[in-house]
Amino acid sequence: MTKHRLFWPAVVLAALLLANVVFTPDFFAIRIKDGHLYGSLIDILHFGAPLILVALGMTLVIATSGIDLSVGSTVAIAGALACLHISGAADPASPATVLGAVALALGVALVLGAVNGVLVARVGVQPIIATLILMVAGRGVAQLVTDGQIVTVTSEPYKLIGGGYWLTMPFAILFAAAVVLLTSLLTRRTALGLLLESVGGNPVASRLAGIRATGLIGLVYLFSALCAGVAGLMISSNVSSADGNNAGLWIELDAILAVVLGGTSLTGGRFSLGGTVIGALIIQTLSTTVYTIGIPPETTLVFKAFVVIAVCLIQSPAFRAKAARRRARPGRGTASRPLTPENTEVGA
Repeated sequence: MTKHRLFWPAVVLAALLLANVVFTPDFFAIRIKDGHLYGSLIDILHFGAPLILVALGMTLVIATSGIDLSVGSTVAIAGALACLHISGAADPASPATVLGAVALALGVALVLGAVNGVLVARVGVQPIIATLILMVAGRGVAQLVTDGQIVTVTSEPYKLIGGGYWLTMPFAILFAAAVVLLTSLLTRRTALGLLLESVGGNPVASRLAGIRATGLIGLVYLFSALCAGVAGLMISSNVSSADGNNAGLWIELDAILAVVLGGTSLTGGRFSLGGTVIGALIIQTLSTTVYTIGIPPETTLVFKAFVVIAVCLIQSPAFRAKAARRRARPGRGTASRPLTPENTEVGA
């Protein structure tokens, strides 16, 4: 069991949750109010849904030995376009208006993903450079869309995406779970996952085997941008506003960290969607733990950094093996005894 790739991330997540119980005894309590589920666990899943989606797309990009630093800007652009469209409509509460806003935001997100895919797969630009361009320029585009202001909207149908409830659960949780399940089916029940791992693990062998890596790489960047666009809709919907400057800020780093914590290697190849989900929940739970145990705001990032370092070390097989050898070394903890006839068994 300890050799399973999800064991240590699951242990860390459970430890963080239990740490909250020490300071908040009713941390695991879930109650129903007005037909909706409430509680700290629900909040972690609710506020972690956008990160789960972004990290999900990032996982497939990293599986092909790539990286997508532009997801934060895509989040901001998608939310800004949707809120601007709704705020300028004659009937902001109309389902048709909301559907038009969603279609516009996701359409632009797909265009941004296509640009990344073309630059990486067709032109041959390094993924970190290609997506860094959009990371910087996209943030400026988001601020141009909002004119540097916070665009607020009042629309119940739009509120459903990130802040509404369905079947007693936050809609964002159900939607994120559905996307994770669908992605898992497509990558584990078809040959798609194997092809992505092949392209990322050994691109030369994949090319010689006849795998069209260009199309696969373009596809994962499209999927990553689509997930970021949906996350942008969730974030802006939850607060009923769009902030081109702060929406999705540094979410790309959290997404990469979630992928790494989940056991996926940044060098490409094998990936774990379940590990990514656990990694995203670890990050979200860590943010909750910071406030629960009363960490001062000025030391929050330092505390999170120490926890992340500890998690990475715990997950490292080389570190665990080295620690085990150090404990077993003679002279550390227990003294070694010289070999004598009294303490040595001799077999016939």
